[in-house]
Amino acid sequence: MTPGNRKVAVVGVALSDCGRVDDTTPYALHAQAARRALADAGLDRALIDGFASAGLGVLAPVEVAEYLGMRPTWVDSTSVGGATWEVMAAHAADAITAGHANAVLLVYGSTARADIRAGRRTGDLSFGARGPLQFEVPYGHTLIAKYAMAARRHMIEYGTTIEQLAEVAVQARANAALNPGAMYRDPITVDDVLSGPMIADPFTKLHCCLRSDGGAAVLLAAEEYIRDCRSTPVWVLGTGEHVSHSTMSEWPDFTVSPAAVSGRRAFERAGVGPEEMDFAEIYDAFTYMTLVTLEDLGFCAKGEGGAFVEKGRLTLSGALPVNTDGGGLSAQHPGMRGLFLLVEAVRQLRGEAETRQVRRADGGLPRLGVASGTGGWFCSSGTVVLGRD
Repeated sequence: MTPGNRKVAVVGVALSDCGRVDDTTPYALHAQAARRALADAGLDRALIDGFASAGLGVLAPVEVAEYLGMRPTWVDSTSVGGATWEVMAAHAADAITAGHANAVLLVYGSTARADIRAGRRTGDLSFGARGPLQFEVPYGHTLIAKYAMAARRHMIEYGTTIEQLAEVAVQARANAALNPGAMYRDPITVDDVLSGPMIADPFTKLHCCLRSDGGAAVLLAAEEYIRDCRSTPVWVLGTGEHVSHSTMSEWPDFTVSPAAVSGRRAFERAGVGPEEMDFAEIYDAFTYMTLVTLEDLGFCAKGEGGAFVEKGRLTLSGALPVNTDGGGLSAQHPGMRGLFLLVEAVRQLRGEAETRQVRRADGGLPRLGVASGTGGWFCSSGTVVLGRD
């Protein structure tokens, strides 16, 4: 194909061992996920000339590529929190389309849970105290406090209730119950969520993501290599990215996330609308993230997210299955979880999700899905629309 006109597909996806992985390193999890993704694709390793990684080492893509024995000629180390991987997928797709790369591997791995358990790090998350953040850090304005403030603003502005936010956690757990790889599978109720220990008002423990170990890998390739792959191609139809703010004082509206921009761009570029999606994989470090991202992606109007998430709408049998693996609230969350969203979306579109497989009303496999990652405290967003033939 002529450079600039090549279609791009995801041809390989995989997870490393996830959940409680005490006796390994994050480098090993990167390698395990990468090997499994390459095996899934069946593509000759020598064809992979692009590599993207973030979150590990001083020179993340350089160190990890060296560990994997790779010498890429195209590289990306974009790091914008949980949205990193959707943004990297967009960059990789653009590079492949332009002929700057033929096949790009995205890979991530973290032992966040094991490190805390072994005393190698604390549970506190700090982005430093220099630059603009120096005006917030002295007041103890933690990451979770920022999300809690945003959730409270939505509740005041639109009448969203704590019970509606709890429904997000309940339905994520219902999906996780059908995923053998999820860390937590026992059913929970709204009362269970509301009665848990308070973490940051209005969030109790079950409003917050779990902490796990784990890794993931995604391989994208130009269309002419599809014939050499053993997997069913899932096409990248449209992408969007947006950076909103760093400090809370520069966030114009706590009830609007950067997905309002990245989602609109992704859908426009794909030539489809949110109403055509068969499912959505949404970053869910906290219940409010799911609710407001659904609004900003256009699945419902602004302020209507509370009503939208009620009555089982997000479950596998609901009107819009969301976080079909159980999400970061119940399945796994080893840090920058955006790559896991892409893995799950591809598996759903291929029909490989087994006990948690989404079906269309006619019983057929899903044809369109969206993955939307969020970074920081709604500081960044990357959205990818995917489809199959």
